[in-house]
This record gives sequence, structure tokens and C-alpha cells, in this order.
Amino acid sequence: MAVNGDAEHEFAPQKKKPPSEDEKRKKKIVPGSLMKALVRPGGGDSGPSDGGDQVIYHCTIRTLDGVVVESTRSDYGGRGTPIRHVLGKSKMLLGLLEGIPTMLKGEVAMFKMKPQLHYGEDNCPVSAPDDFPKDDELHFEIELIEFFKAKVVTDDLGVVKKVTHEGQGWESPREPYEVKAWISAKTVTGKLIISHTEGEPYSFTFGKSEVPKGLELGIGTMVREEKAVIFVTSQYLTQSPLMPVIEDYDEVQFEVELVHFIQVRDMLGDGRLIKRRIRDGKGDFPMDCPLHDSLLRVHYKGTVLNERNRVFYDTRVDNDGQPLEFCSGEGLVPEGFEMAVRLMLPGEIALVTSPPDYAYDKFTRPANVPEGAHIQWEIELLGFEMPKDWTGLDFKSIMDEAEKIRNTGNRLFKEGKYELAKTKYEQVLREFNHVNPQDDEEGKVFANTRNLLHLNVAACLLKLGDCRKSIETCNKVLEANPANVKGLYRRGMAYMASGDFEEARADFKMMIKVDKSTESDATAALSKLKQKEQEVEMKARKQFKGLFDKKPGEIAEIKADEDGDQKTSENYRDSEVDGDSDATNLQDSHEAAPNLHPRGWFSPVFWFFLFSLGLVLSLLAYWQKSIFFSAS
Repeated sequence: MAVNGDAEHEFAPQKKKPPSEDEKRKKKIVPGSLMKALVRPGGGDSGPSDGGDQVIYHCTIRTLDGVVVESTRSDYGGRGTPIRHVLGKSKMLLGLLEGIPTMLKGEVAMFKMKPQLHYGEDNCPVSAPDDFPKDDELHFEIELIEFFKAKVVTDDLGVVKKVTHEGQGWESPREPYEVKAWISAKTVTGKLIISHTEGEPYSFTFGKSEVPKGLELGIGTMVREEKAVIFVTSQYLTQSPLMPVIEDYDEVQFEVELVHFIQVRDMLGDGRLIKRRIRDGKGDFPMDCPLHDSLLRVHYKGTVLNERNRVFYDTRVDNDGQPLEFCSGEGLVPEGFEMAVRLMLPGEIALVTSPPDYAYDKFTRPANVPEGAHIQWEIELLGFEMPKDWTGLDFKSIMDEAEKIRNTGNRLFKEGKYELAKTKYEQVLREFNHVNPQDDEEGKVFANTRNLLHLNVAACLLKLGDCRKSIETCNKVLEANPANVKGLYRRGMAYMASGDFEEARADFKMMIKVDKSTESDATAALSKLKQKEQEVEMKARKQFKGLFDKKPGEIAEIKADEDGDQKTSENYRDSEVDGDSDATNLQDSHEAAPNLHPRGWFSPVFWFFLFSLGLVLSLLAYWQKSIFFSAS
């Protein structure tokens, strides 16, 4: 009989969570070892939970005859600072770990503990003070001042947060966000240290040490409009403009209201391309951003930095108030501009500071923007349209859309924007995973287009210097059709560029074998291949020059060219990717400067090096033999 999967899962035995260390310790408690007497009742309906509540309490320890051993209260010689622990996280005495969760807020109770319930416990996690009577039965008077659900910010409990008012959204500030907050600080005894609760909120840049470290860590867990108390112990109280002088505080309690923060993004990670959100957009980040190639509508104002922020273009002034419309992913705007817009929400306004190489030094530069200028754009994303969904389209409509994207990729390739071109081809190939031709004719068109896309990707990879991936991409075509001459030619050029001359020669010869009409193209490729082999061999001979001119006993020094020549004797012109599906111009296929250090096992330089190495070893052996006989 078949068993319902859900039912099987429901009645499957659940794995028991292993007991915590505190739970293991509690099993050692025996009847009569911990007794509680109520001194003053507290308020409320429940006590603190041992699953993460922070408890704040005073503790006075006495012998059974009333002598005070230790206390947090100033009346009994203590500092007046209550203890702060997080149940289930802090290291606590076993008796307190068991007894405090039974108390209510404001309650005062007396706990009578056997030694094994306080410092006399075997392997007690809390060290006993000097001269402490840890082998005696003692009274612990506890006043539970407060307890609440705590957010543990640091594992050592040096920073703990109490939320007093829930905020809005999910995003929290982080480096290098700009933060505005109302902040006040008090000691645990209530003494006011600082107060920024009137006038303007305190402003600081996250990650710049402008507030104490512990406070910054706590604020990094907050959201907009959240109010919280952040408890910071002394090791996290670093000097800062907010608190230039740090006195001998054991702990400071910061009351914080996070008013606002500006999202600041270091787009490159080196501080050169910075995006600052100066007005929030609508939607959820990043789900509602135009991450994918889209039709974008923006207003922007561009200024030249270091020239008194001179405005060189403003769509509202110079474009008759009309926004700029462009398709992302097509290299139509400077790279820094597009990178920023892709991370914006509709309605958002951002200030983007860009270095010249991400602005106009690699893009058509406006006449009034000098070369090498740093640029600042103020951009407002009005809206965007996502690319057309191919779901439900017929085969012809799908192929028409694919052709539009492929043509865009071809344009980008001709402009030398190989990474963008590759992205366009790969976009169509991903969509093709969900296309199912319905007959042989559609299947032929589909297969031909897919092969062209793979070969165009291979051409981009070769231009980008990734010969290995270019070869792998050509193999996707040749595995299905070993006689594809374009695939053979492109793979041969990739082999030649990587120094695998024998593999390249095999592909060029195979072209002639499967299609006589390609003989001229293949012959030209073989001629280039031979020239490259000769260049490599000549370079190797130059490197080993003088090796055979030495007398026995002298070791030749092998040197590379003094000028470190790594250039080929020929610069190939930029090639084109495949355009029409029936294109056969192999000479327009992609080529790249070859690697002058071939990896093939049968390359001439390998055998020449092996021969030279053997000769050197023979000369050394002869030299050693001559010394031996002359000495005897």
C-alpha cells in the first residue's frame, strides 16, 4: 500500500536537539540544594525566559549568619552597578541560572544555595573572587530590576540591544552609509553623559569611527525609525567625535532613535565610483531595481568636478524637459552611469561620483567635458520597462526577438565592447533553453541560429583573451556537427592563440577536407600558423643563444631578450562576428595575438628545449669527468 508522503513526513521521528551546557548543568541540581524565600513581590504575569532574555539585577551575598561577603550595592561596599546577564548566553552561577527565571520584575528574593549551586560547583564557569567561601552554604539576595528580550550584537555580550519601538523596512546602515540619529548616553546609575535629542539629529558616516565602536555595531542592527537602548561595555567604548573623552565607565547605555540614513554604495570597492541615495524610491531593494536589461527613463544633471561643479548637461534644460530614454546593456551611456541606475528604485534620486575611466574617457565625450575629468551625475529614475517576455510567443516571433538581440550584440562587438556583446548572445542562448521547435524546418532554423550564437560567444571570449573557454564553446557546435567549417576555423584560431599549434593545424586541414570552398581561407590560416611557429622558434633560439659557444667546464647563462620582447610581428585587424545565418566569410572570424609560449607537447620549442637540456647535462658530466681524471 502506498504511503502518503506528507503523512510519512509528519509521523517520522524528529531528531532531538542535543541539550545545551546549561541544561546539562541543571540536571545536577538535587532537592534541597536550592531554596527560595520571597522578600518583596514583583509585578507582571511572567518571569524572564531562559531563551535569550536579558536580566538586570542587584546581588548581595551573605553567610548564613548575615555577614555580607559581596554585593553590587553601594550600601554594602559595591560600585552600585547592577549585573546584566543574557539567560542562555552569559556564564552564570547554577543557582542563579535556575532561580532568576522564577522571579517577576521588581521582585526581591533570597536564595539559599549549597556550595555545588554557586562557586563550589565542579567546573564552575564563573571564577570565584579571592578569599571567597566557596565551600560554604550561602544566601543570595536578588533584586530583579528589569528583563526584556535582547538582541545580542557581539558574541561576548559586550554589545546588547533592547528594542523599545519597532522601525520600518528591513535595511540597516552599513559602511559607508550616512546616518542621522537622536542619541543620548547614560551610565548604569542614570548619570547623563551626552545628549543629542534637540535641534538637529547627530550625523555621522558609518565605518569612519565617528561614534564609539559598540554604538556603531548596535546601530548597524537597526532599521529606520527604530528606537532602542544599546548597552555597551567598556571594551567597546572607543574614543570618537561623539565621545572624545572616555572615562572609567564599566558600561554605557545609549538611547538611540534612528531617524534616517542615506544609502551610500562603493560600486568598485576602491572609493572611486560612489552612489549616494538622496531620495528613496518606491519598492523593495533589489527586487524592484532594473537589474536586467531594460528600457530606462531618467532625468539627470551632469557636472564637472574640480571646476566649481560646472554643469555640462541637464535633461530638463538641454533636452526640452524630456527625460533620457535608453536600453541598458547596450553600451549607450557611460559604464558608471549605467551601473548606478541598475541599483536604483523608481522615483529614487541618486548622486553618483565617477572617475574618468567610468565616465567619458571610454565613451563619447561631450564637447564641454575635458579629458580625464571626474564627473558627478544627479540621476532620477522615472521608471523602466522590463524586456519582453517570450512566454506565449509563436516560433517566428521568438526568432524575431532573438535576431534583434543578436544584432545588438553584433553592433557591440564591432564597437569593441566584447563583454557586453557576449552578454547579449548568452541572453538569447538562455532563453533558447525554453524554446521547442515544432517541425523539422523550425528545428533547422533554431539549430543554425544557436550555432551562430555559440560561435559569436567564442569570438568574444577570444577577444577577451580566454582561449580555453573559446575552445570549449566551439566544441558545443562541433560535437553536434564535426564538419562545421566556421566552428573548425574559430577553434583553430583559438588553438593558435593559445600556442597549441598541432591542434590548430588539424582544424585548418579538416576545413579543406570537409569543404573545398574554404581552401583559400584554410591555406591563409596555415600560413599564419607557420609564421607563428617560426617566430616562436626564433625567439627560443635567441633565448638560448651562446649556449653552444662555451668550452667544456663553462656553463652558459640563458637570458631572455633584454627588451623583454613579448610582441608578435603582426597585429591582426579586429574581426567581425557572424551576422546572417548563411554567412561564410571565414576571414572575418575572430583572431587574437597568439601566446608565444606554446603548451602543446609536440611544439618545436618543447623539443628544442629538451634537446638543449640534454646537451647541458652532457657537458656538465664531461666537465666533471675531466676534473676527476686531471686530479688523479
